[in-house]
Amino acid sequence: MAKYKKEDLLKMYRKMEDIRNFDNKVNQLVRRGEIPGMTHFSVGEEAANVGAISALEKGDFITSNHRGHGQSIAMDIDLNGMMAEIMGKANGVCKGKGGSMHIADVEAGNLGANGIVGGGMGIAIGAALTQQMKKTGKIVMCCFGDGATNEGAFHETLNMAAIWNLPVIFYCINNGYGISTPISSVMRTKHVYERASAYGVPGVFIEDGNDLLAVREAMDKVVKDVRAGKGPVLVESISYRWFGHSTSDPGKYRTKEEVDEWKKKDPILRFRNYLIEKKLAKAEELDKIEAESHAAIDAAVEYGRKGPEPSPESAFEDIFTE
Repeated sequence: MAKYKKEDLLKMYRKMEDIRNFDNKVNQLVRRGEIPGMTHFSVGEEAANVGAISALEKGDFITSNHRGHGQSIAMDIDLNGMMAEIMGKANGVCKGKGGSMHIADVEAGNLGANGIVGGGMGIAIGAALTQQMKKTGKIVMCCFGDGATNEGAFHETLNMAAIWNLPVIFYCINNGYGISTPISSVMRTKHVYERASAYGVPGVFIEDGNDLLAVREAMDKVVKDVRAGKGPVLVESISYRWFGHSTSDPGKYRTKEEVDEWKKKDPILRFRNYLIEKKLAKAEELDKIEAESHAAIDAAVEYGRKGPEPSPESAFEDIFTE
């Protein structure tokens, strides 16, 4: 018998489809000039995002980074509002003021993506301290890339979380590059998770972050321990981004052979094949889910296109809180 219910497995499959279809559509819209600025994509990292975040409970929180579309969608953020936000429309989840790198929806548990490398780490431990002091039983997952692990904020917040025994998971999706810099050239330890020992906290290594269930099973145990009050954990998951760092990056520092080799490890195709081979779902069911995902993304684009532009006056709103 499968460890997870069929409905949960299909929900995870749908989330991965949504992430890829959403980002592929956004990529098209950026190049057509319908989306301002630049964006960063999660294509190739779908399993690392969905596998981890699906282990959380309703009421838990995440902080994200500039490559936050996948994590936001995995947290059940509204696709319509998210697309409108990226298009800079007033009907976006942040009223068109945040854009791609600042997607947030506190109601859904997403405390925000961040354009600052490592910028979500301080927010994460602050939120975790709140859960600890209020005894809510909820936890926080702080998502970031390998490029953030040489920022001072990473070491400072990991140390602070350790000494305060905070209910926070530091989750690094290691895609091998900080923009164009290979992580291996800027870190002497072989793996990010090994750095946990310096702060007296557990380090967990997910060698294959493209295996959805491997990520989910590892994170299930981590979430259970953190929720039980055992303190913070540093988790590293190995994955790969298919596209360049952003829409402005052609990715010439990587060979075509390297990218093609990683595409053979397509996390969505692997999970689809697993579901069919284990007779957990039929191909027709999965085809239907894929079609529904494409339709939802197309509907989100139309929602964004029809949305109003933010008024000039709105620039002076939502600045202060009481």
